[in-house]
Amino acid sequence: MTQPKHATLLVELLTEELPPKALARLGDAFAEGIAQRLATRDLIEGKLSFERYATPRRLAVTIKNVRAVAPEKHVREKVLPVSVALDKDGQPTAPLAKKLAALGFPDFSVNDLERAQDGKAEAFFLRYAAPGATLAEGLQAALDETLGKLPIPKVMTYQRPDGTNVQFVRPVQRLTALHGEEVVPVTVLGIDADDTTLGHRFLSEGFVQIQHADAYAETLMHKGRVVPNFSDRKETIRTHLLAQAGDDQVVMPESLLDEVTSLVEWPVVYACRFEDEFLQVPQQCLILTMQTNQKYFALTDSNGKLRSRFLIVSNIEMETPGDIVEGNERVVRPRLADAKFFFEQDKKKTLADRVPLLANVVYHNKLGSALQRVERVEALVGAIAELIGADAALAKRAARLSKADLITDMVGEFPELQGTMGTYYARHDGEPEEVALACSEHYQPRFSGDALPTTATGTVVALADKLETLVGIWGIGLQPTGEKDPFALRRHALGVLRILVEKQLPVDLVELLRTAYGQFAAVPGVADFTLPIYEFSMDRLSSLLRERGYAPGEIDAVLALNPTRLDDIVARLDAVREFASLAEAASLAAANKRISNILKKSEGGATGGMQVALLTEAAEKALYAQLEQVAPRVQTQLAARDYTGALTALAALREPVDTFFNDVMVNAEDPALRANRLALLGVLHQQMNCVADISRLAA
Repeated sequence: MTQPKHATLLVELLTEELPPKALARLGDAFAEGIAQRLATRDLIEGKLSFERYATPRRLAVTIKNVRAVAPEKHVREKVLPVSVALDKDGQPTAPLAKKLAALGFPDFSVNDLERAQDGKAEAFFLRYAAPGATLAEGLQAALDETLGKLPIPKVMTYQRPDGTNVQFVRPVQRLTALHGEEVVPVTVLGIDADDTTLGHRFLSEGFVQIQHADAYAETLMHKGRVVPNFSDRKETIRTHLLAQAGDDQVVMPESLLDEVTSLVEWPVVYACRFEDEFLQVPQQCLILTMQTNQKYFALTDSNGKLRSRFLIVSNIEMETPGDIVEGNERVVRPRLADAKFFFEQDKKKTLADRVPLLANVVYHNKLGSALQRVERVEALVGAIAELIGADAALAKRAARLSKADLITDMVGEFPELQGTMGTYYARHDGEPEEVALACSEHYQPRFSGDALPTTATGTVVALADKLETLVGIWGIGLQPTGEKDPFALRRHALGVLRILVEKQLPVDLVELLRTAYGQFAAVPGVADFTLPIYEFSMDRLSSLLRERGYAPGEIDAVLALNPTRLDDIVARLDAVREFASLAEAASLAAANKRISNILKKSEGGATGGMQVALLTEAAEKALYAQLEQVAPRVQTQLAARDYTGALTALAALREPVDTFFNDVMVNAEDPALRANRLALLGVLHQQMNCVADISRLAA
């Protein structure tokens, strides 16, 4: 059969079961790697278009419009400088003949070469048409390069039937490579390509021949009982879960959906049940047990209460799935029984009784035990509670109990439940509700977009917990570097910032950091990094505000004043945005920038106070008079925290400021006049920057 000039290419690597948590990433890297490398070799006709596939047993890609042979390339290659290629009589030299032979053109003469300028000297150039690579050559190279760069979590060494040892993520069983209907003769890890693959282990008849690369997915679906596309399989699972749930809600985090999708080739959803007695256990424990250990999907009612019915995703379709259902119910029962046992055992000892045991838990070898950390947080919450008007007694009690659940059996089994179990156990112990909630709320926000603590007590403990971590870990020299942040200090800083900004707490961030540092007085080797942590926090705040839609110039203008109170940051940003829309804004921003530069260069020329008697020019008198009218209005608006009003009031200064710079020489020869004009600009500068540094808005 004649090889087509261009057709769809199929490449499939059939393996033993691939690691589920890495499957999606491996599938993407395999498909993109081969497609991009073929495109680089000019083996794709037109725009690159490909489809990626990944199942527990295969990585595959189909690529549209792949050429059988790449087009010729017209090459212009430098041979030698003329001074080397020709002798003094203009005759070809031995080095020229040797070079031409090395390039594969031993019969070329000097007359066949192009003579052209090359920098300051002349050189000979060779022009020729290089044949394009064949698909077999290009695909072999693309496969070798792609497999060598796959994001394999752990390489496995195994032995081929011929006795040779090879390495890959899992043993490779078959290689399929089809260009249209033709097999492409390539080899991977000792296996030659053909047109045959394997279908589902149990639902197919085994070998499946692919007649054409375009028929890959359809053939596997109908003859192999395999859904090869990862995204299609995932959406099939999602649809079937929702259908089986009926009126109930499915608890299906994307991470669990991805993992289950990576475990099955022909997904089928079945409903199972467990005994109602297990519903006495906190539902988070049961849900986590089902998700973590069994990859099951829990169901809740419309109010979010856990049901005793759950869903499983099987890799086998049966008309009478009773054995599958019964087997999964039997498997989950001991897991739920363990959770119930842990819960009942933990309740026999109060959280308060567990606190002294934290002395046996190392927090950090340079920062002491978990108990010492709790004591620092406990002292810190007292100071913070006073600043924001929270109940200090409740906050201290919550801080005292906040880490006690770390040494419970349930959290030992499921570390993800720390905080959550603290709330359950605190309620069981009869602690006040705010104390109980703070046991879980003090971890908030745990991630980007997470909710903030809802109670004053939770807010205080959350701030103290994060500040203690920031100051302590940074203080022993373990600040984030580049992409490395093993103690999640970026997340802790963002948590502090979000709480201060979104809850509009009237507290000083630098004061909080210094108070937190004060708790480490008895810990040797903890340095004071208050200023670097503040600067680090401002960088995080800038990123946070950009995510919320504020322009870089607006953010720069507000943060340029190095604010330490963050409760009015949003109000200042909104005021700057409103000011920037005024007709006078551009002129005033440019003038403010000019004033800033003048004052920086004055070298103390404006140290004295301004004297009205030394105002001689009409323009400076007019500016002073306008300032006298505007300044009280600005200060009144500032006192009322009406930042938009304060900035808008500055608009009246545009004309006198412009006239001042047109008519007045600031750097007058008379030292007294020069100093007085600098002092006037200093007063003006202070008024103009009362809300933000508006010079940052200048183009």
